[in-house]
Amino acid sequence: MASSPYTNLDRPPLSARALQRALVVPGGMWHRVDVVGETGSTNADVSQAARDGAAEGLVIVAEQQVAGRGRRDRQWVSPPRAGLTLSVLLRPGVADADRGWNPAPQRTWGWLPLLAGVALAEAVQRVAEIDASLKWPNDLLVGEGKAAGILAEVAGDAVVVGIGLNVSTRAEELPETTGLPATSLRVAGAEVTDRDPLLRALLRGFARWYGGWRETGGDAELCGLLGAYRRGCATLGRDVRVLLPEGGALTGAATSVDGDGQLVIRTADGAERRVSAGDVLHVR
Repeated sequence: MASSPYTNLDRPPLSARALQRALVVPGGMWHRVDVVGETGSTNADVSQAARDGAAEGLVIVAEQQVAGRGRRDRQWVSPPRAGLTLSVLLRPGVADADRGWNPAPQRTWGWLPLLAGVALAEAVQRVAEIDASLKWPNDLLVGEGKAAGILAEVAGDAVVVGIGLNVSTRAEELPETTGLPATSLRVAGAEVTDRDPLLRALLRGFARWYGGWRETGGDAELCGLLGAYRRGCATLGRDVRVLLPEGGALTGAATSVDGDGQLVIRTADGAERRVSAGDVLHVR
């Protein structure tokens, strides 16, 4: 007989009914919030739903994910109900006449994981009452540790954005890493580790930023997203080493994030290079 999710009162289950009632509202972005006990990958589940024709605004949250992936196919693992593991379905290239949204050009879609990062950092700071910052392009830092990762994948005219946040994970449960040390809100001393208000704040903030981004046709500067990301990005002002997708590495000082969401790096010879993807290592 399976154990009840209520046996560990430090990690109560999420209520799909309560989340649906709070987040699926008339005129709102989210049209369905599913909570599943276990799945391989929420990104894979939402990608399949996108291929099956699901509308924008689907959210799938897993209490446990057993085959989650991060960038470069790294695994993202967490004990049951110790974190927030979710994916959302977006269709930025599809017009929405009811909201007056024109299609956002595909060249702007790279902003979506950065948008998710801004919404996540705001939710953590407001609800958990703990400082958080962003490491370009897809990590949430608490102190010098990685507390969350974000993975965006294109599925036809859809974009699936997955988020994994360590919430009540204890120090001995954190995975060994080769880069930044893993951490959680609990390990960092957060006042609040209740996943329900964290998830509500995250999805409401995501919807607010996404709505502004769509209203401006994907213009991150005009909707304020560029400024918010720059203010919250711990990578800026640091010496970095970027492992490039095509191989090789680029070193220099991270000076800015441009209007396309690319990281601007000043190399030792004074030249400026723009990077659209890569693994960033903070040198200092």
